[in-house]
Amino acid sequence: MSATIKDVANEAGLSVATVSRVLNNSANVSEDAAQRVNQAIDKLGYSPNFLGRNLRKRETNVILVIMPTSEHSFYMKIVAGIQKYAQTRGYDVICASSNSTSEIEVRQMNMLFNRTVDGVILLGTQYDADTLNKLSKNYDIALCCEGVDGADVLTVVVDDEQGGYDAAKALIRLGHRKIAFVGANENAVSSSRRRDGFLRAMKEYGITVDPDYIYSGSFEYENGEAAIRYFMSLPEPPTAVFCVSDLLAISAIHGAADLGLKVGKDISIIGFDNITMCEMMLPSVSTIEQPCEKLGEMVVRKLIANITSPAGSKDNRTYTVEHRVILRDSTGSA
Repeated sequence: MSATIKDVANEAGLSVATVSRVLNNSANVSEDAAQRVNQAIDKLGYSPNFLGRNLRKRETNVILVIMPTSEHSFYMKIVAGIQKYAQTRGYDVICASSNSTSEIEVRQMNMLFNRTVDGVILLGTQYDADTLNKLSKNYDIALCCEGVDGADVLTVVVDDEQGGYDAAKALIRLGHRKIAFVGANENAVSSSRRRDGFLRAMKEYGITVDPDYIYSGSFEYENGEAAIRYFMSLPEPPTAVFCVSDLLAISAIHGAADLGLKVGKDISIIGFDNITMCEMMLPSVSTIEQPCEKLGEMVVRKLIANITSPAGSKDNRTYTVEHRVILRDSTGSA
């Protein structure tokens, strides 16, 4: 059987408390006691249970990141920003994918509940605001890139409403007036806010939005192609389309090409996120860029501040990071 701390204490002829102080590098230990403890450890082959000790101290220096999917470069860019900053503070990062399933997410959150990790960053969540608010009282959690209405939880996002406004405005400035919108009906705050911004821009420029030009499906890739086929079947198809994600925009571009349309000339398409594929596509994809690494760096910096701050001083504010309009080949003049 492996040696215990009691065995070390007996071998060294010291108390368990003294051995514990040596293991924790306490200053209140004599050189003689430290030497005797170390000799006993070497003789017995004792291995301290650092995980158990950290859990008792409520410190593991590990942060869990839960993302809806690991197959999206957008999330991986955010994780890169999280890891880059966390490492400078001596924290490790564990990544998990919930597949947008509440049961899996709850199971993964057990790592926080049993103190295996110090905090959790949710890149999208199945939890509602009430549940998040209750969790936030006892645990250190943060939301990133996808907020939850009514959640009093540390949140770092871009201004989705303004991003939607800027996307529509970019198309309007290219001369488009028949502009369609492709969103998601998965109760995603980002999608609804981007639609609000889109509608605000259309109203500001005096453009009436045809109800047939609003398409809601999901964030799944095939939804973009389905939307384009629907729009092109209308008596008066739109000349431009704003999709709430780049994956939807790329799918829409493929769908338009299958219908014989030249994207950027026959129809303009703009997305949101600026994932890596946007520059690789032919045509390259116009988009609203989210600064992923900056989002990741800010959310983990704020979360670590909460983890290390005194009780009762938790920061549950919402922070916004600046986005950027990038016009490429998929958009052109009306």
